[in-house]
Amino acid sequence: MSARTRTKTTPRPLPTTWDQRQGRGARLAQVDALRGFALLGILTVNITYMASAYHGTGLEDPGLGGPLSEGVRWLVAVLFETKFFLLFSFLFGYSFTLQLDSAERRGARFAPRFLRRLTGLFVIGVIHAVVLFPGDILTLYAVLGLILLALRRIQPRTAVRTAVALLAVTAVGYALLALAVAHAGGSGTIPASTASAAAQATEALRGGPASVIRAHLQELPDVAALLLFFQAPSVLAAFLLGLAAGRRGALADTDRHRRLLRRLQWVGFTAGLLGGIVYAHASLKHAESAHQLYAMGLDVITAPLLAAAYAATVLRLVRGRCGQAVVTALAPAGRMSLTNYLGQSLLCALLFTGFGAALVGRVPPIGVAAIALTLFAAQAVASRWWLRHHAYGPLEWLLRAWTTLSTPPWRLRSETRSPQP
Repeated sequence: MSARTRTKTTPRPLPTTWDQRQGRGARLAQVDALRGFALLGILTVNITYMASAYHGTGLEDPGLGGPLSEGVRWLVAVLFETKFFLLFSFLFGYSFTLQLDSAERRGARFAPRFLRRLTGLFVIGVIHAVVLFPGDILTLYAVLGLILLALRRIQPRTAVRTAVALLAVTAVGYALLALAVAHAGGSGTIPASTASAAAQATEALRGGPASVIRAHLQELPDVAALLLFFQAPSVLAAFLLGLAAGRRGALADTDRHRRLLRRLQWVGFTAGLLGGIVYAHASLKHAESAHQLYAMGLDVITAPLLAAAYAATVLRLVRGRCGQAVVTALAPAGRMSLTNYLGQSLLCALLFTGFGAALVGRVPPIGVAAIALTLFAAQAVASRWWLRHHAYGPLEWLLRAWTTLSTPPWRLRSETRSPQP
């Protein structure tokens, strides 16, 4: 055995930014960083739907075509769509275990508190869906959170097996549906009514506030069906995987899982990217066809692998030489995830709908991507500034007050302010 093999590498200490005390119950910098990274991915996807009523129909927005626009659409579909809500859902399940542990340490009754939290998320989600963006996921989290609460005593291994079974059954369901469509002679031709509906939605979104809200209400039935049949099984599976990881404390000491993280990267980037390419090709070139349904079934299996590869990469970066920089860039936005998620929708609504500039259908995909990156960078800076002086983000404070039926501290005391790099 060589000396190199015998010598153990000293683990790099976790960044202590954002008041990372070593005591039990301290916030985990890597969890906040992952949540911030997930927010960036979610914004990159959501903004494409807010910027164009044609997105997701398989049709190009008139006047926004060309090779560059096509390339950006492909990159977003392959690398971002259907991946980042899974990562965010995994973190919801992981944080659920932290909240459960915190309640047990304080001797508080967990179920009433968590039910109030879910109620608060549902109300916020409904307002968000009607006023700002129909593609809200908070309402889905609130409903599926009831299942998570009921399964809070499930064993980690059982949770993982249940999650895998959920994904497998969903993928098989899509395959069977694709067979039925193919047998019925589904040609994949996009009806003329789709283009007409997208054009009408564009004009409605460019109208005044009442017109925008009516357009959102008209979209809600289709969005609800998408949430129920496509996202809900995957979100619940991610909840359960997060719960299992939380029970094992998997993110508290990632040095124990370095080999697993490397494997997740190899498998996730290989299978996940291949699945993403198939999904993107079907969504952009074969919408409304059996091929798209097959691709969606494949995506149910491969998207979690790519999401896991992304997570593994961020976790390894946090433990690397640039770990402090990664945490500084991502963790503040992650700590204020609810405020930032809704803030993204508000700012995009002001840009793209009649609430403000009414730019829907007028900004090419490359411009939309640039807006997303600029907006997230601004949120990261603003979040870091806010957390120098406040214990919680504004909406996090409000939700916590409702959850605990108390008044949380609004500002940080000078002696307890988070250290800054």
